[in-house]
Amino acid sequence: MSLYTPRLMRIEEVRRETPDVKTFKLRFLDAAEQERFTFAAGQFGLYSALGEGESTFCIASPPTWKDRIECTFRAVGKVTHALAHREAGDLIGFRGPYGNSFPIESYRGKNLLFVIGGIALPPLRCLIWNCLDRRDEFGDIRILYGARTVSDLVYKDELAAWEARPDVELVTTVDPGGETPDWKGKSGFVPTVLDQWAPSSENTLAFVCGPPVMIRFSMPILEKLGFTPERITSTLENRMKCGVGKCGRCNIGDTYVCKEGPVFTAAEMARLPMGSDY
Repeated sequence: MSLYTPRLMRIEEVRRETPDVKTFKLRFLDAAEQERFTFAAGQFGLYSALGEGESTFCIASPPTWKDRIECTFRAVGKVTHALAHREAGDLIGFRGPYGNSFPIESYRGKNLLFVIGGIALPPLRCLIWNCLDRRDEFGDIRILYGARTVSDLVYKDELAAWEARPDVELVTTVDPGGETPDWKGKSGFVPTVLDQWAPSSENTLAFVCGPPVMIRFSMPILEKLGFTPERITSTLENRMKCGVGKCGRCNIGDTYVCKEGPVFTAAEMARLPMGSDY
């Protein structure tokens, strides 16, 4: 099969996360292919609305869920709007997995801190669930997740499940003015809440994913808390298009994000021509 030929997947379930964000539960049309398929947390795929084109985003489910993969996307362009009109039972195309992954084996015995904003939860959801499915291999798991408004929070049922777990510490927040009358989380921007929360950096790795402005203001706070650039990891998924280093859209200097990323430590990002502006 050609590198550029998508494999067919059936949409098993569609979940609406927010007014413009959906999650697809997908299975390969070929049962044998579903059985063979493997990937690692952090890798991505290209999802195609047949006849409309394809769009690049992460695999949002962990490799421990062998019976399907899930993807979550916002309808913002031609392809994602076409995908958003697909329903359970419809077929879409899939190419992947591509890219590097989170080196999860090196995280064993460490505490894990996740700092996440908005639609950036899907790339880290994969890693979070991967670690929760192997819970006894890791120390404390802390998650700070925020969005503009309560309606913009994705995976609301999972957030409630994480909050109920005794082995997870979850803090949720919405921007000032984004609350609803029944909101029980915090009100404040993610960097501000991170500063107030001040989680320990001892034996801890930090994972940061969100809008650039959120990351920009979160980094100095993490550094103040004692996190070195080598212990902070993020992703550059939004720079990718073809997935195989041919189109040139993802390159930063001589680094092709779709091949050498999308997972990078802050130290690795600082060495890229774009510097720390991610």
